Amino acid sequence: MTKKFLNPENMPKTAGYTHVVDARHSRTIYISGQIAFDENGAVVGVGNLAEQTKQVFENIHIALKAAGLTFDDVVKLTFFLTDISQMKAVREIRDQYINTKNPPASSAVEVSRLITDDLLIEIEAIAVAD
Repeated sequence: MTKKFLNPENMPKTAGYTHVVDARHSRTIYISGQIAFDENGAVVGVGNLAEQTKQVFENIHIALKAAGLTFDDVVKLTFFLTDISQMKAVREIRDQYINTKNPPASSAVEVSRLITDDLLIEIEAIAVAD
């Protein structure tokens, strides 16, 4: 395996993410920030963070599949939310997609606004192919 998921003992305990992912001798795939647009460009789940989060993860799934990868290959996720207090709900949906035994490194940022006022979340992903 070219990916190692590390949580050093002298760092704080994690809550659903990994502090360090060491990826060696591999192909790296960068997935642009995905938003809750369906294939026709319509916003899914206006006002509903859970529905939007599911759509975003489905869009990431499609992007990964296009590169011949799966969520097991994701090493980093960056979340942009208009209300960071809702991160727990986002994690519950995220956990339906990722490998929770070796979760990706992650960052979460509250933003005042996304590309349209109807959007509540955007997620970027980095994946590494062995």
